[in-house]
Amino acid sequence: MLAVPRIPRPRPPSCEDVSVIASMAVAENIARVRQRIEDAARRAGRSPQEITLMGVSKTFPAEQIREAFAAGLRVFGENRVQEFAGKADALRNLAGARWHLIGHLQTNKAAKAAELFDAIDSIDSLKLAQKLNSAAQPLGKKLPVLIEINIGGEEAKSGLLPDAPELEAILSEAARLDHLEIRGLMTIPPFTDDPQGSRPYFRRLRQLRDQIAGRKLPRIAMDTLSMGMSHDFEVAIEDGSTCVRVGTAIFGERARN
Repeated sequence: MLAVPRIPRPRPPSCEDVSVIASMAVAENIARVRQRIEDAARRAGRSPQEITLMGVSKTFPAEQIREAFAAGLRVFGENRVQEFAGKADALRNLAGARWHLIGHLQTNKAAKAAELFDAIDSIDSLKLAQKLNSAAQPLGKKLPVLIEINIGGEEAKSGLLPDAPELEAILSEAARLDHLEIRGLMTIPPFTDDPQGSRPYFRRLRQLRDQIAGRKLPRIAMDTLSMGMSHDFEVAIEDGSTCVRVGTAIFGERARN
């Protein structure tokens, strides 16, 4: 009787194999997103160099952020001060990386945020702006900030309404905020399954930016429009975004609690 040859079982992937595969996936995702940015920019008659790709790394561990950095990503967005504080030490040696706070910031955490982050993209009150200005002074920082606009008027979202008196208060006070640099606006529009549904909100934010820029207020630059996320960033680019905040399309789906 002929012996049946034994077929070797495939070796289960090691931790090193899984890490290499994950790194390749992040790098490939970044390459795909950059290509989509380039295509959207060219459709709009813009240069892709005008658009910053921000990797939204909230909830993802330092290891995946390091993989994105190795693939060329340099700008990262985090949502919570405490979460980023827990992984900041593991990321400290990433020379050239810039860390933006893109989530709602409570005034009692302004000092820690000014210490940890290179920029705050979610200013939504004059009091918060003043707290950050005071916190940045002893650090010797000129802290870049964006004003968050609740462009869809959603009650569950932070940010200022486009016609809010508080927005005017921030703009009027800017000349006295010596340690802040107000560089533009940020928004998260109401979610729609069709990315085209975001277009009216993106256009409204661009119009607001243009109105503010046209006033030529002291110490206010309106050169940054942070709008567009994984599902709608191409539409945002077509409507003037200069910074797209991409998480899922780079790092994958987040674990749900």
